[in-house]
Amino acid sequence: MTIPPVPEWVENAIFYQIFVDRFANGDPSNDPPNTERWGGVPDRTNFFGGDLQGILDRLPYLSALGVTALYLTPIFSAKTNHKYDTCDYLLIDPAFGDVELLKKLVSLAHDRGIRIILDAVFNHCGEGFWAFEDIKKKGASSDHASWFFIDHYPVSQDPPNYQTCSGVWSMPKLNTKNPAVREYLIKVATYWIETCGIDGWRLDVPWKASMDFWRQFRERIKQIKQDAYIVGEVWRDSRPWLQGDTCDGVMNYPLRNYILDYCVYDTMDAEDFDYEINLLRQTHGSSASVQLNLLGSHDTPRLLTLCQDDIARVILAVTFLFTYVGAPMIYYGDEIGLRGGNDPDCRGCMSWETAEWEHKLVKLYKSLIYARHEHPALRRGDFLPLLIFNGIYAYLRRFEDDEVIVILNPREERHQLEIPLGNLEAKRKLWHNLLGEGTFKVIDAHLQIETLLAKSALVLIPHNSGKPDTEA
Repeated sequence: MTIPPVPEWVENAIFYQIFVDRFANGDPSNDPPNTERWGGVPDRTNFFGGDLQGILDRLPYLSALGVTALYLTPIFSAKTNHKYDTCDYLLIDPAFGDVELLKKLVSLAHDRGIRIILDAVFNHCGEGFWAFEDIKKKGASSDHASWFFIDHYPVSQDPPNYQTCSGVWSMPKLNTKNPAVREYLIKVATYWIETCGIDGWRLDVPWKASMDFWRQFRERIKQIKQDAYIVGEVWRDSRPWLQGDTCDGVMNYPLRNYILDYCVYDTMDAEDFDYEINLLRQTHGSSASVQLNLLGSHDTPRLLTLCQDDIARVILAVTFLFTYVGAPMIYYGDEIGLRGGNDPDCRGCMSWETAEWEHKLVKLYKSLIYARHEHPALRRGDFLPLLIFNGIYAYLRRFEDDEVIVILNPREERHQLEIPLGNLEAKRKLWHNLLGEGTFKVIDAHLQIETLLAKSALVLIPHNSGKPDTEA
């Protein structure tokens, strides 16, 4: 079997994750009962009315930000606000819309150059899933008894006498070694690609399901859409998932940990940071440019909260994310400075009141997204460290004749800093800071930085190459 190549579009993408109930309420008529006021305090059970129409209405905002790919948390019929307890994989949750609305969203997003991937929750379902409902009624005589792992009958929920996902009684584990289950789930996945034209799947807790299932899953998905992106939620060792037979990439949580340690917590110096990310890049090999890099998700505290409202720390972390190898992903609202601790606090409502936004962050994101779109070096260029000295980390991204220099300093202010450039000085005598003012000279093959502020980042591009209008 010929292994399909990873989709080329991913390395050029700016991803944006949307927790659907909390992004935008475009159609109040489909709100669940007891929907709360937009912007209220999130908990594990409440609803705020976000839906697909809300996403469709905000496509102009996403386009203006520079987003080119959306990852939506589950949108299929379920009982919870997060929808990871699927009741019907072939039905859009009525609180979100319907299949025609999804078709419209995908089509209009594609018109704007925005792709859409959905969440594949195929390790487990909800206790309201039709096959599990049949077991609750018929017990061992159910035709679907082998779809699950039932210890004994009748089915009991307290405590559950069936295998669950992480001990949650409302999420029975599916038996993905069962051919009938595999075929059903693969048909679900291909149905939404063929019917609505979605662009791929994010695999929820894939390590809990059969690896053979994911191999079959990939083969069938690539048969109908070769450039579909398959990305796994993998928190630790990604090597088993990057052999070319399951995922194209993974959610790069290890990289997130290293960025936080270096840029936010200051528990790692530049030397340690370089070592760890180099090792990770070697692990990813030729697929490094299509890993899904992130600083936050619906499963983590908000970045600004982790930084204890220190925007300088946020700038450092986000700057590295957008100038490193791999596809950056924004967790909805991070670009405007949403705050929140761990789940459920990190799943608050998006604010559409611009007066509430952290406009310094909005400008930062727009500047970095612009840079990534304008400079192929930031999307598919080489990554070459230039200076690793205590807290200071300087590196070059280079693709053909396009070059970008990034300098990070999470620590104290430094003066009279010289960054060795080798043969770069023959091409560029002046460099301009994309993130602010300042022009920097090259003398004797060394970039001259008179003052490098504490907790600061520079993104340097050749002088006079242009800057975007990034006013929020």
